Amino acid sequence: MSDKDALVRFGISMPQSLIEQYDRLIALQGYDNRSEAIRDLARKALLTSSSMKLDETVAGTIVMVYDHHVRDLPITLMDLQHDYHHEIISTMHIHLNHQQCLEILVVRGKVHQLRELQQRIQVLKGVGYAELSVTHVDEQQEHLSHTHRHPHNHHES
Repeated sequence: MSDKDALVRFGISMPQSLIEQYDRLIALQGYDNRSEAIRDLARKALLTSSSMKLDETVAGTIVMVYDHHVRDLPITLMDLQHDYHHEIISTMHIHLNHQQCLEILVVRGKVHQLRELQQRIQVLKGVGYAELSVTHVDEQQEHLSHTHRHPHNHHES
């Protein structure tokens, strides 16, 4: 661990009932101590799209659940995904039951674009759930990945 990442101790005050509930939860999740669980909570809070700069480039997922019987909803969702084809890397579609579908969009782009896409999905009639989850992307790595050439079974002269 570098000096930059040195551990700093600090105290937290919580109601007894809350800390007891928290201790049960982190034990079920496999944590050995409160410190690592609280560090993970802090990391997660820092990765919410609302705490990031709007022009920051990130990668993540948009998870949605919707009723595919709602008139024109599947077509509307497909059209919306075509509008954001540069930001959507991959999709997975799962039929949960006769009515509901779960769809996962793997996305990469500016925070404001991904948040806009998630919000446009969320407000559609028949969408019960749409959540954006993001993580940082190294801008330097992003630049390198776009300039790196990949063979695509083409014969080059």
